[in-house]
Amino acid sequence: MKASEAQLFGVLKKSPQFIIPIYQRTYSWREKECRQLWHDIVRAGNNDAIPLHFFGSIVYIQEGLSLITHQEPLLVIDGQQRLATVMILLAALAEALGDESEPIEGFSASKLRNYYLLNPSESGERRYKLLLSQTDKETLISIVDKRQLPMSYSLRLKKNFDLFKDLIAEQQGDLTPIYKGVAKLIIVEVALDRDQDNPQLIFESLNSTGRELSQADLVRNFILMELKPEAQTRIYKEFWQPMEIMFGQEAYETDFNEFMRYYLTVKTGEIPRRNDVYEVFKEYARSQKIAEENIETLVNDIYSFAKFYCAMALDQETDSDLKLAFHDLRELKMGVVYPFLLELYKDYIDGLLTKENFLRAIRLIESYLFRRSICTIPTNSLNKTFATFTKSLQKNRYIESIKAHFLLLQSYRRFPDDQEFKRDLQTRNLYNFRNRSYWLRRLENHDKKERVPVDEYTIEHIMPQNKALPNGWKEALGNEWERVHQTYLHTLGNLTLTGYNSEYSDHSFKEKCNMEGGFKHSPLKVNSGLSEWKTWDENSIKSRAEILAEQMVKIWQAPVLSAEILENYKPKENRAIEYSIDNYSNLSDPRIRELFEAFRKEVLGFDPCVSEERRKNYIAYKAETNFVYLNPQVNQLRLNLIISFSDINDPRGICENVLPSQGHNQASREVVVRFREIDKLPYVVGLARQAFETQLGNGDNT
Repeated sequence: MKASEAQLFGVLKKSPQFIIPIYQRTYSWREKECRQLWHDIVRAGNNDAIPLHFFGSIVYIQEGLSLITHQEPLLVIDGQQRLATVMILLAALAEALGDESEPIEGFSASKLRNYYLLNPSESGERRYKLLLSQTDKETLISIVDKRQLPMSYSLRLKKNFDLFKDLIAEQQGDLTPIYKGVAKLIIVEVALDRDQDNPQLIFESLNSTGRELSQADLVRNFILMELKPEAQTRIYKEFWQPMEIMFGQEAYETDFNEFMRYYLTVKTGEIPRRNDVYEVFKEYARSQKIAEENIETLVNDIYSFAKFYCAMALDQETDSDLKLAFHDLRELKMGVVYPFLLELYKDYIDGLLTKENFLRAIRLIESYLFRRSICTIPTNSLNKTFATFTKSLQKNRYIESIKAHFLLLQSYRRFPDDQEFKRDLQTRNLYNFRNRSYWLRRLENHDKKERVPVDEYTIEHIMPQNKALPNGWKEALGNEWERVHQTYLHTLGNLTLTGYNSEYSDHSFKEKCNMEGGFKHSPLKVNSGLSEWKTWDENSIKSRAEILAEQMVKIWQAPVLSAEILENYKPKENRAIEYSIDNYSNLSDPRIRELFEAFRKEVLGFDPCVSEERRKNYIAYKAETNFVYLNPQVNQLRLNLIISFSDINDPRGICENVLPSQGHNQASREVVVRFREIDKLPYVVGLARQAFETQLGNGDNT
């Protein structure tokens, strides 16, 4: 490696050509970064006391170490955004100057173009000082050559070029400060030798600051950077570029990053945090012994799963039945289901899962999510639920095993049964429910071939929202009209759809039924039978809610299996020897026993799923697996909490970071807490709860 400080103009003038390797991300600077550069240039150009402005680094790979002593193109691994932005700025300046103008020596359209934008004696692609990759390349060439943009042009290059033209126009012809400011731009020029330096490590270090690459960009570069240029181009064009096109130019960074998280979850069984995708991928790739000869297999696998994801999450499914099912699922906005669905989609494509059963599985997942949201069950366990779901599949009994797994989920992971679902449907505030358009659409269109565009209708409160209810409504609701109004206004029984919301206003129930466009004449299924009620009061609302809840149970169905079949899926317990409290000699000390009983009561109260298991050397508290090991010792209780030391919130600093205890069979690290005083109980219980919630899947999903 050799680095030197240099004037940007000097580097551009003497460089033969900079090429952005095909694996690099596309041009990504937005208006914010361009305006900041413009501000820096104007400030430096207008102030003679500012001798220079540092513009960052440009890092490239060359065969030898001498800086720019040969005419081979230089492969840029850092600095693409700066180079491309300066190029479009210079092109905009050259266009504004015209062919004759040279306000100061060296500042003319022809010199800007022939010194810094072009190699005038070269032809073909060698003619250009900078070659970007993909659609960016043709767009920049068109800008530099002042010709019409290609049909598929880079939106960001075009927008930023237009921005610079507008900013230049605001100078009203006084471009000298701009030229002076650009001339003061200084960079650090870093040349790497491929045989002696490690471009990947340098690349990671350079991109740890500034406008970070996305996790997906880092993954792509990790895969392709070490390949020979021919292999890079082939694999990129065959696999990676089609993926970028599938995800779309604007959404690539966010959507592809999410996909990579779910892909890695399928492969590793754990969903990585958003900022850890790259590191987890490197570990996974190394575990697969990735080498040049099998990189294609890995990338092809990613490509296949990307197609599955785009079909489900980005509305690219071609089968009409699956397309509708995925649409309904997306409205629930629960991306955590995609790791499991990716596995199902692969089996569907491979012929292990029929389309009919695939649809059944999707609808079961939809029912599970919607029922839980209606029953206000926290979502913090869903990450782990769906990350590990495939472990329970028996693919020779696909749907049966899915149903069994759902039915065997307990407590915070449970699949709400019909009774719980119906009860909460009738009492929840469904008007302010975040998925209200979803449930109304599904309710209205269930089993309909001619679907109703529910979004074209508005939600109608049969009993009006107006707090100043007309006297007629107060009389209809009875003496306790205020309680009825407050209790039932936004509930299932009082909500419907209409295209006549403004006409209904606060009219009486009878008027709403019989008026033109009223409930009696409504073609909507959700209004069926409304006009049969003679009045609208508490009993009417409750009765209608019961009727609709019965219908909704049939739409969002719970899994059903016979007790005999379900028994076959229950885990066979491997019962160890149980010990009594008397087996722990240190608990004979009344003070230690008091600590134990107090802690025990609190932890068992976390959730009905928490149980206590007594073993020879410790007492364990578990949900799905153990999250606390308790060891009664002389003068104290020693608690081993199954949570990483870096993840626990311990402002008092009483936790100790230790390796897992012998015999506990835990892959993660443990935190030790020594509990001696009863007045510390609330704090210690709070630490134990963190370990419990981590096991639930309440860990960070960011």
